[in-house]
Amino acid sequence: MSVYYSKEHEWIRVDGDVAAVGITDFAQAQLGDVVFVEVPEAGRRLSRGGEAAVVESVKAASDVYAPLSGEVVEGNQALVDDPALANSDPEGAGWFFRMRLSDTHEVNDLMDADQYKAFCDSQ
Repeated sequence: MSVYYSKEHEWIRVDGDVAAVGITDFAQAQLGDVVFVEVPEAGRRLSRGGEAAVVESVKAASDVYAPLSGEVVEGNQALVDDPALANSDPEGAGWFFRMRLSDTHEVNDLMDADQYKAFCDSQ
């Protein structure tokens, strides 16, 4: 399994042609306490860069974007029921959705962990 990162602060854990997507620890720290999450429904087609989910915190509301193109296979109901998971375990149990990728080569446009760290340090 490989993990990638987007400039919009999403992480993407790829296993074959399926990827789990969530917000990074950096993103959740910027948002503050998450109080509401809306995840996409299974079957929804997503285009890379398009809006996929919503996260609201005590500070702000923000969209979560699809870092890759594909079809949602599962939204994280546990996260909907307990939005604080986005803060307490953003890169684990706090994942937003899983999707079947339509083009696995799109991962080449994403950052690895070292590149992402450098990107965040430059913000």
